[in-house]
Amino acid sequence: MKFYEKLQNLRKEKRLSQEELAEMLGVSRQSVSKWESGITYPETDKLLIISEIFGVTLDSLLKDGDIENDSDNRVYEPYWLTRGRLYEYKSEKTLFGLPLVHINIGFGARKAKGVVAIGNIATGFVSIGLLSTGLFSTGLLSLGLLSFGLLSIGILATGAVSLGVLSIGGVAFGMFTIGGVAIGAYSTGGLAIASRIAVGGHAIAPIAIGQSARGTYEFLVSGNDFSTVSATEVRQAIQSLYPNMQEWVRNWMTWFLGW
Repeated sequence: MKFYEKLQNLRKEKRLSQEELAEMLGVSRQSVSKWESGITYPETDKLLIISEIFGVTLDSLLKDGDIENDSDNRVYEPYWLTRGRLYEYKSEKTLFGLPLVHINIGFGARKAKGVVAIGNIATGFVSIGLLSTGLFSTGLLSLGLLSFGLLSIGILATGAVSLGVLSIGGVAFGMFTIGGVAIGAYSTGGLAIASRIAVGGHAIAPIAIGQSARGTYEFLVSGNDFSTVSATEVRQAIQSLYPNMQEWVRNWMTWFLGW
C-alpha cells in the first residue's frame, strides 16, 4: 500500500474531512487532496505530525506495506494536536452521528461540531465558542434555546445584548425583558419600554410604573419604594386594557406591589 492510500484510509478511519486534516496541519485542503492523489508529497515536518495524529510509526507510513501503530504515541488516541496556536480533540464515541465531544480552538475559523462542542465556531447540543449555536450555548455571539453571551439570542437569553422570549441583559429585547434598557411587551429595567406594561426608573408603556412614567395609565413611584403604588389600581388598569391577559402574566408584572 502506497503512502497516499494509507493517508486516505487513516483520515477516513478517524472520520476527518480533508479540510479538517488540512486545518490541523496548517495547509490548504488542496494540499491534502494532492497528497491523497499521489500528485505531491508532504514535507518532513508535516509527515511527523501526520504520524502523531494517527498514532502510527513514521517508518510504516512511508514504506510500502502495512501500517504499524506506535505504542509510544497513546496520547493521540483518539487524537489530539497542539501545534503552537492550534488545539483539537474529537472523541471517537458518537451520538446521533456526532462525536460526544469536539474541541477545536486556535486562530482562524476553528469549527467544532458535536454533542458538546467547544471552538471558535461551535455547534452542538451544548456549545461554547466565540460564535455558538445549540440548545445550550454560550459565547460572544450565542444562539440557542438557552443562550448566554455578549450578544445572545434564544428562548431564554442572557447577555450584554440579549434577544429572547425571556431576555435578561444590559440591553434586552423580547417578550419579557429585564435589563438596564429593556424593550418588549412586558419590560422591567432602568429604562423600560413596553407595548403593554413597563416597570422601571423610566417607564414608557400603556401601563407605566416608575419614578418617571409615560402612558395611558401612569403610576409614579416615590423614590425606589414601589409599595407607594396601589396594587389594586394597577390590576384594575390591566383589567381595563387587557381583560384577556393570563393571570400568571398579570401576577408576574405586579408581584412586587404585593396584594
